[in-house]
Order: sequence, then structure tokens, then C-alpha cells
Amino acid sequence: MDKTLYLADEAATVAAGEVLGKACDESGLGAGLVIFLGGQLGAGKTTFSRGVLRAFGHRGAVKSPTYTLVEPYEFSPGEEGERRVYHFDLYRLGDAEELEYMGVRDYFGPGSLSLVEWSERGAGVLPPPDLELTLQLQGEGRELTLTALSDAGNAVLAQAQFSPG
Repeated sequence: MDKTLYLADEAATVAAGEVLGKACDESGLGAGLVIFLGGQLGAGKTTFSRGVLRAFGHRGAVKSPTYTLVEPYEFSPGEEGERRVYHFDLYRLGDAEELEYMGVRDYFGPGSLSLVEWSERGAGVLPPPDLELTLQLQGEGRELTLTALSDAGNAVLAQAQFSPG
């Protein structure tokens, strides 16, 4: 399943992230969800991630974890148990094997949502994504393409109620 949306500005990008985050939370994190976020520098990947985190209840700042590689967020348990969101930014990753040294596999599991920017730099180490998102600058806004790559990803996209326009 694919969806393509036009996001007019930063507020629309955050709002789309909130819709997807709510759908992830409502679909249940069960065995865990992995979302790859693609797009050039400045396309809005972190802005979109801020919206996802807001859907889970985060109200603080969200900055790209470019130097730390991952920023963990923990939320009060839901009906299915623990709820964690991990925001990865692999832009500065020198070699995918570095992920093994930081124990990356521990981040992907039950009750977790992993948002991964620059996922191609972790190829061969990262698990396959449930959803792949691509943000492309388009005039003053951006185009968001969402592609489900698993049954869990299809369930999330089916649950997501994006506003037209």
C-alpha cells in the first residue's frame, strides 16, 4: 500500500507525523515497528519525527540525533505494555558495523517504534522496515510518499487518517 501527500509547510509536516504516530500507537507496537525516513538534507525528516513523537505525548524539543546516533523516548505503558520511540539519525555513521558496537539490535523489539533517518548507512545491520517514507522538497512545501513493506506497515497506513491537501 502506498500513499502520497502534499505538505504545504512545516505545520503540515508535523501534523502528518502526528497522524502517522497516532496510527502506529493505535495499531499497537506489538513486536515493534521500524520506519525508514528518506529525503535530502532539510527535507523535513526530523520535523516529521517531531509530529510522530507528539502523537505519543512528547511536548519537548526534538532535535536530530546526528552526533549521538539515537535519541530514546519512553512513554507511559499503553494497553499492550511498554511504549518506546527511538529516533535514529545515521547521517554521520562511518560504517554500518558501528551500529553493532552500540548494541543497535536491542533497540528493535516489542513495544518500540524506531524512526531511522539515513537508513541506507546502516544497510546490512538494520532490520527491514515496516514503512518507508520519502520527503521531497516541492516548491515551498514537500511531497511525502509512504510505502508499506509489511503487514504491520499496511495496518498502520490503513489506520492513518490523513487530511486531504
